[in-house]
Amino acid sequence: MAKVIEYNKLVRDRIPDLIAASGKQCVTETLSEDEFLKYLDKKMDEELAEYHHDHNAEELADLMEVILAAAAVRGYTPEQLEQIRLKKAKERGSFQQRILLRDVIEG
Repeated sequence: MAKVIEYNKLVRDRIPDLIAASGKQCVTETLSEDEFLKYLDKKMDEELAEYHHDHNAEELADLMEVILAAAAVRGYTPEQLEQIRLKKAKERGSFQQRILLRDVIEG
C-alpha cells in the first residue's frame, strides 16, 4: 500500500518534476490569485522561521524569492520595490548604524 504524505504548501515550480524524477507521484493544483496570496503569506512566514533557525544566505534568498513572487502578484516589479527601498533609505536611513531605539521621552 502506498504511503501518502500530506503537505498542502506552496512549492517552487519545478518541485513536481523533481518528485516525478525521483520515481514518486504527487497531486497538485493551480491556485486562484486569492489563494496564491494566502499561501504566499504562509510561505513567507515559513521561510522567515527557517532563516531565524539557520541564519544563512540560502534562507535569505528563499525569503527574497517569496517576497518577489508576492510583489509580482500584487502588481509590483523588483525595480519598483528597489525604488521604494531607496526612497525610504534616503528619507529615513537604512540599518547601517545598528541603532536600537530604547525610549522616547515626551514633555
